Amino acid sequence: QVQLVESGGGLVQVGDSLRLSCAASAHTSNYAMGWFRQAPGKEREFIAGISWPGGSTYYADSVKGRFTISRDNAKNTVYLQMNSLKPEDTAVYYCAARHRYYNGRTYYLETDYDYWGQGTQVTVSS
Repeated sequence: QVQLVESGGGLVQVGDSLRLSCAASAHTSNYAMGWFRQAPGKEREFIAGISWPGGSTYYADSVKGRFTISRDNAKNTVYLQMNSLKPEDTAVYYCAARHRYYNGRTYYLETDYDYWGQGTQVTVSS
């Protein structure tokens, strides 16, 4: 069982940057990791994923070029660097982990992931 704890959310202005962290309670060797978000009144959506040990990343079109996912395997932590934030980025952001990463595969669906964090709120004010 892996527990995930997100941190780093907050209230920012349009154009600002923010870095979210997701700390895992156990070693995430061979885990694929992802970030999702859920805006008020909307379904949770995939925004970024990263392979094990981290050589491959992939993004939703809505954040491509602005957000960067990375991982520090020694710290069992995944990051989401968010730049050029927009009001439409306002959401609760969730970290997710999938046990058993298969080389070359990408994971976009909620059902692809086994473990979830509790979420952290990001609000972008105009």
